[in-house]
Amino acid sequence: MKIFIDSGNLKEIESLVPLGIIDGITTNPSLLAKEPGDYREILKKICQIVKGPTSAEVVATDAEGMIRQGRELAGIDEHIVVKVPFTREGVKACKALSSEGMRVNVTLIFSPTQALLAAKVGATYVSPFVGRLDDIATSGMGLIAEIVEIFGNYKFSTEVLVASTRGPMHIVEAARMGADICTCPATVIESLFKHPLTDIGLEKFLKDWEKAQTAKV
Repeated sequence: MKIFIDSGNLKEIESLVPLGIIDGITTNPSLLAKEPGDYREILKKICQIVKGPTSAEVVATDAEGMIRQGRELAGIDEHIVVKVPFTREGVKACKALSSEGMRVNVTLIFSPTQALLAAKVGATYVSPFVGRLDDIATSGMGLIAEIVEIFGNYKFSTEVLVASTRGPMHIVEAARMGADICTCPATVIESLFKHPLTDIGLEKFLKDWEKAQTAKV
């Protein structure tokens, strides 16, 4: 399963990419609004660091505007994936942009029918938001299981990009279900490294080695 960072922060991205575990980036208007400077320059720098799929979202709400903005975003760098919201207008825009050869990430997916429609119009990725569903007492991971099953039944090439991940268990469950990608905040990715038994074991090994070296002196 591929792991994307859900961030527009260059320091976060630069700290994780050298580890070799990051396959791409997702951004959105809220994330980019937090960063100083021109968003186009930020996106270009992100693409240069990651050299992988980098989702950049349109802010227009009509299909014509989404298509125009999508073309502009795609022109920033070859790694840009145009991100559009799932609406009737977003579906129209996805169809048009994908027909022009652009990669499209359809976001704000909250039902299997939405994912199905996005796949039918050529979406490269669909982004179901699991954490936000959990927040309203609905199973976010249940949605992932349904989408993975549907896409498998009909051999859609659209990838399931699990978004709004809140912790390691979302990632574990997504991987077990066969989701293609999890996009996670940097803090969630950092948590994947941690286990108390690893820390205890390493501390013991180092202490034992130190004692052995002292005894030889």
